[in-house]
Order: sequence, then C-alpha cells, then structure tokens
Amino acid sequence: MRAIKTAALVAALVAGVNTGVLAQDATYRKDIKPLFDAKCAACHGAGSPTLADFLVDQKKYAAVMKGPRMDTYADMIQLVGWPDTGAVMRRLDDGKSAGAGGKPGNMYPFLGTTEAERQKNLQTFKSWVGTDAWVLNRLKARGEVPGIGKEQLEKIQVKY
Repeated sequence: MRAIKTAALVAALVAGVNTGVLAQDATYRKDIKPLFDAKCAACHGAGSPTLADFLVDQKKYAAVMKGPRMDTYADMIQLVGWPDTGAVMRRLDDGKSAGAGGKPGNMYPFLGTTEAERQKNLQTFKSWVGTDAWVLNRLKARGEVPGIGKEQLEKIQVKY
C-alpha cells in the first residue's frame, strides 16, 4: 500500500498536479508577461528601443519616457542575466535587499498603486528570478559593489 501511495505522489508531481505553488513555479508566460503588460509595457513595450539602442543614447529615450524594450522573454532576459545583469532586480527592488541601502529602485512605484499591490507584484518577479538569485549586483564590479559571481548567476531561474 505504501508503494502505491508513493508511486501516486511521484506520478502527480511529474504530471504537474498542483500540490502547492513553489517559487520555482513562476513562469514568464503565466506570471511575468501579464504583469509586465499591465504595469510596464507603456514605457518598455514594442515601441521602445532595444537595449543596445537604448544604451547608445539613454537621455534621448528618457526624455520621451521610453526605457529599453522588455516585451519579449528574450528582451527581458538581457536585463536579468546578461548583458545588463541585475537591471530588473535593481529597478524593481523595494529597498530591502542587501546592497539597496533602504532605497527602492526607480521602477518600484510602478509595480502597483498600493504598497500591498507593489509587494505582491515584486514577489512575483522575485519568484520568477529565484529568491536566492534576487541580487542587485551588476556583471562587473562598480565602486565597492562586487560583480555578480558564477554561483549567483547559476541561481537565476527565469522559466519561460
């Protein structure tokens, strides 16, 4: 009987039966894209410059309220993992992460109209990236902040 219960549990887990949503269950398609479309697309949607174009003339795009394009999985990954490592984390952070110094990221206010909504949406992004991967480091050291390490990069989840 015990073997049958164990086999049933394993089969349920393999089949994807919801036995409780884990942080790793957040996906771009199911969780991030709808949130992005609702909260971020006006400034980071299809009409925005690619990251490469944005980096050439940031002031020009900032003047017209356009940030780098992030409306596809491929575009967003550039601002999580590489080449602009940690940009999403730094911009969306609530200021409570190590290295934030209590100062929220400049995009944190846009995660919601209330603090409760902002915290809920921030948790969605953190779950997608991976709670242990939510660090504010860049690829290379800047000032006294060290660059991100291989171990930290390997913790990034960002499931499609």
